[in-house]
Amino acid sequence: MTWDHFIFFAIPSVLLWTVASAWALRRPKKTLPTLFTVLGQGVFFSFILGMWISLERPPLRTMGETRLWYSFFLPVAGLITYQRWGYKWILSFSTILSAVFIVVNIAKPDIHNKVLMPALQSPWFAPHVIIYMFSYAILGAVTLVALYYLFREEKLQDKERIMDMTDNLVYVGIAFVTMGMLMGAIWAKEAWGHYWSWDPKETWAAATWLGYLVYIHYRLLKTSKNKTSMTILLLAFMLLQVCWYGVNYLPSARGRSVHTYSVR
Repeated sequence: MTWDHFIFFAIPSVLLWTVASAWALRRPKKTLPTLFTVLGQGVFFSFILGMWISLERPPLRTMGETRLWYSFFLPVAGLITYQRWGYKWILSFSTILSAVFIVVNIAKPDIHNKVLMPALQSPWFAPHVIIYMFSYAILGAVTLVALYYLFREEKLQDKERIMDMTDNLVYVGIAFVTMGMLMGAIWAKEAWGHYWSWDPKETWAAATWLGYLVYIHYRLLKTSKNKTSMTILLLAFMLLQVCWYGVNYLPSARGRSVHTYSVR
């Protein structure tokens, strides 16, 4: 399996997710949307598995490879939200966002090879990155909910139900972020001899974690406002974007950070 085969898996996956989204919008039953979403996940994961086998390592090293996992987990997050809270539009939003990352990967693929630097040959490498990508997908879904709320606030009839859904998704997302950070700390101790060094990537990871904690604590206030809460989520997601890939372009990270993604 090579990167050239990606388009032959990506297009069928997006089509299956699109059918699932369209069906969810038109019919109240969840069976077929769930089935088509799962089929799309199966097709997409078969490419990830094929890349894993051909590379002889988990495809998690380059930015393009992490986008691959993000594209995979977004429909998972959308399906969880759809199944649990029944919002028909969430599958459409998660499909569109996933498709955007797929198009980016098709248009600008990274160089993929079998080489892993010694630090990445740790058993903590794969679970750390996979857990982070899943948490990013959950928090990406929350961001879609926040945007939906802010644009349609005046027309919404079930605001408290949406806020309840948002709270629960943030709890799940921050739990996985915390797990990812802990695994990363153990990995850093094994690879470099210390749990935390305030590397630019670690600093922005901490900022992202604190951003979502601000949301959680603000929501606990009796005087909290829904619109302000959703705005905090958007700001926290901006921190997440810097943590994920924005840090690669910061002057403080160039040539210094051990976490910047390499495409060679």
